[in-house]
Amino acid sequence: MVALMPERVSSDTVRRLGERIAASQEAEIELMRDWLLSREQPLSAPDLHAGHHGHTGHDDTAVMPGMLSPAQMQALAAATGPAFDRLFLEGMIQHHQGALDMVTELNAEPTSAEDPLLSDFAASVVADQSAEILRMQSILSASDPISEERP
Repeated sequence: MVALMPERVSSDTVRRLGERIAASQEAEIELMRDWLLSREQPLSAPDLHAGHHGHTGHDDTAVMPGMLSPAQMQALAAATGPAFDRLFLEGMIQHHQGALDMVTELNAEPTSAEDPLLSDFAASVVADQSAEILRMQSILSASDPISEERP
């Protein structure tokens, strides 16, 4: 989603938020990668990002919680200006909520608290992404062109 921003975003606030999200997600991905490697686990699952590359499933649904469906990604890629900003924020809220849902599932596992690194990471994800969701909701509800374009 962030990769689409340079040619499409119109709000400096949304641009800066996207840049911060990209930086924090790079750090999260690196931590998860190292965690998996240290446990000799595979780094990827087959077709994990199929929805992000335009491959549609039979029902056009995302492949995991929070991932945008192919139709949502196509709409985002086709949008520019305030329409892009709104779709980006709505999609990123969905993406972050998916991460929160996955942490909830993880924490429901009986052994989830046994790994301090994983437990700290999950708590960090909840804190950071919850704060970012509130920030994005605030941007969407502000009195600016993004919120005025809502149907």
